[in-house]
Amino acid sequence: MDLNRIGVVGTGSMGSILLEAWLKANALSPCQLIISNRTPAKAEQLAEKYPGLAVARDNAEIARSASILVLCVKPLEYSLMLQQLSSALTEDHLLITITSPIRLEQLEAQVPCPVARVVPSITNAARSGVSLCEFGSRITEEHRERIFSLFSAISHPIEVTEGFLRVSSDLTSCGPAFVSYILQQMIEDAVKETGISHDAATYLVSQMLIGMGELLQQEMFTLPSLQQRVCVPGGITGEGLSVLQGAIPGVFAEVFRRTHAKFAEDLELVHSQWSSKVPD
Repeated sequence: MDLNRIGVVGTGSMGSILLEAWLKANALSPCQLIISNRTPAKAEQLAEKYPGLAVARDNAEIARSASILVLCVKPLEYSLMLQQLSSALTEDHLLITITSPIRLEQLEAQVPCPVARVVPSITNAARSGVSLCEFGSRITEEHRERIFSLFSAISHPIEVTEGFLRVSSDLTSCGPAFVSYILQQMIEDAVKETGISHDAATYLVSQMLIGMGELLQQEMFTLPSLQQRVCVPGGITGEGLSVLQGAIPGVFAEVFRRTHAKFAEDLELVHSQWSSKVPD
């Protein structure tokens, strides 16, 4: 087992985003990574793109080759994945799950090593945004420093407790999809109401969002102060804002209720699956 090697189990959407972000940030070299995927061809494509990146024949090989395993598979795939890893896992490994519905105590009960959770965001692809860190009972200060160092290269890692993990994920990981949808509706309605071309409206809104991000990044404004500065009393912006003030409040309360309900459903599915495999 190479202490400087990292294994990525699952190279779907988020798994590939993470490993490519690390490589582009020069935080890791291809030879420091070994990967596996349920569909081997997808992993092979990444290996062709990044010479030196190793593709494991199976998950046990990843555990024999790397000390840190980043688990990027869907919740209901965990049971089989852990069976495949079990023969090679030792107490010297470190498992990092990116999957929310897998409780850390559940994972600890299945493996001999320390476990942690890091919930990434698509914004990490641009080496930006937040990654949410939750630590299991076996995690040492050395483990924490290793995890924060690894994810600091592509994000701003922060520690969260389990009770706030879901809403934090809604804001940081689901948030880009929510904001993207709202802005797409803004674009579509601009096209319908005024005849501006879709391309022109998309360009203007995209540049607005980038500029707004810069204002926040440079701490020139907060969200409330930015709104106040743009919305001059009695002006045009205020007329438009009054429509939003009548329509938007309460929308995200329902969004969060739905995401929390789905999360609870996923937790129950995982619990049922794992419980069914425990012998009487």
